[in-house]
Amino acid sequence: MHALSESAIRGSFINASLRERQNLLLPPDFGSLDWERIDYLGWRDRKSPQLGYVVAELDGEPVGLLMRQAEARPRARAQCSWCEDVQLPNDVVLFTTKRAGAAGRKGDTLGTLVCAEFQCSANVRKRPTLAYVGFDLDAERERRITALREHVAGFVRNAKSER
Repeated sequence: MHALSESAIRGSFINASLRERQNLLLPPDFGSLDWERIDYLGWRDRKSPQLGYVVAELDGEPVGLLMRQAEARPRARAQCSWCEDVQLPNDVVLFTTKRAGAAGRKGDTLGTLVCAEFQCSANVRKRPTLAYVGFDLDAERERRITALREHVAGFVRNAKSER
């Protein structure tokens, strides 16, 4: 992901009001982010833990989504829809987001199961387990990174489209 400025991040949100964009707190480690090792920027709001923010690149431009964690938690161990890690060391929760534009203003939302603290970029870069003798671990890691980018972009594109 390309490095983004604070103003670019605030301006990227397609489903947040001006007030919500002004009041959002950037991640505490924002100044030291390793932009080359993240596929999207995701973080939780320190003041309102039920809120999350996701900024992804879509067609070369940053697009941000304000997300809300659902109150209900999955009954069984859930799999993240974005990183698809089956050996997650972290929780997966349901996040919902309003669609952009008129659809979102009418209450149209999307939901997805995502790592609770948006750790997907780190998860896909972990060494995968050896599936069989001769399994190409580096190729599998690259496949997982590519799949994560596609899943996030697909979700953002879906939230951006007016239905």
